[in-house]
Amino acid sequence: MSEKLQKVLARAGLGSRRELETMIQSNRVSVDGQIAKLGDRLENVDARIRIDGHVVSVKESAEVICRVLAYHKPEGELCTRHDPEGRRTVFDRLPKIKDSRWVSVGRLDANTAGLLLFTTDGELANRLMHPSRKVEREYMCRIFGDINDKMVKNLVSGVKLEDGEARFEDVMYAGGEGMNHTFYVVINEGRNREVRRLWDSQGVTVSRLKRVRYGDIFLEKALPRGGWMELELKEVNYLREMVELPHEKESLLDVDKESRKRAKSKSQKIRRAVKRHDERTTDDRAPAPAGRRGRNNKKPVGSSLPSAKRNTTGDAKPASNKPSGKGKKPSANGVKPIRTKFSPNGKAPKSAPRQR
Repeated sequence: MSEKLQKVLARAGLGSRRELETMIQSNRVSVDGQIAKLGDRLENVDARIRIDGHVVSVKESAEVICRVLAYHKPEGELCTRHDPEGRRTVFDRLPKIKDSRWVSVGRLDANTAGLLLFTTDGELANRLMHPSRKVEREYMCRIFGDINDKMVKNLVSGVKLEDGEARFEDVMYAGGEGMNHTFYVVINEGRNREVRRLWDSQGVTVSRLKRVRYGDIFLEKALPRGGWMELELKEVNYLREMVELPHEKESLLDVDKESRKRAKSKSQKIRRAVKRHDERTTDDRAPAPAGRRGRNNKKPVGSSLPSAKRNTTGDAKPASNKPSGKGKKPSANGVKPIRTKFSPNGKAPKSAPRQR
């Protein structure tokens, strides 16, 4: 059965549907020597397809093994394949693969750090990014400014931005002193700079922003800044099931005991490699945000935030093999109650335990 050209190319990992539609509109794609047009359908997978003059391989969907990477993005890296100014991009450190390429699941702006997913399956990336899927994204926000209950209630109820109404699905206070406060917030859309713009609407500034969760995939404590790790088959199938794609039967990832030992050693090598890379590129590196903890005094993400999705030590944990319901559409009245109170003198007390 014939399929739209951009859908077949996306499934082959040659880009997201949006990227491929742009390529087709720019006359960069040809099929059997003819310039492709938007809306063309591919009748034969053996057709000779070229992008920018280079022949690309398009396999049957059953032959393609879906792979997913979790990447710990540092501040200063761009979510683009090539930068004309030669700045660092999130693709620079990813492993090379043959007859395919990594497609990013959404973006993080240059000054935002944290969890970024990549996959070889463009259809999976497209569905995860689509607003109708309402996949939860959780962020750790360090806020500078005077915050009160009314502001937080506004952010949960919804505020009007230039591209429509937006709101936080959940807000959790995690401590702070004076004018500096830390919150964990949840959104289920991927609009450009949405978290920053929501806080800006209340007259306060986000001084640091880090994504710590995508669906039920958490940023692992052991994953160093600038490092990546491939997700296991059960986690890949969790993502696929969430967007109504069939389960994968196999994985290229070996998860035996010996492989885990090698992975731990590799994690240490990544840390050293990232440090050397940063030292070589000090001149063009973006400045680190104020207040960052030193290497020997680093605090694990979420350690002061009680949550049903974290263990009692506050360390991040990988997705459960059991269905958790996360990533599903929230109920119409799904606004969660505010559990944070602020004292008039600006000193915020400890937050109450999260209730689910």
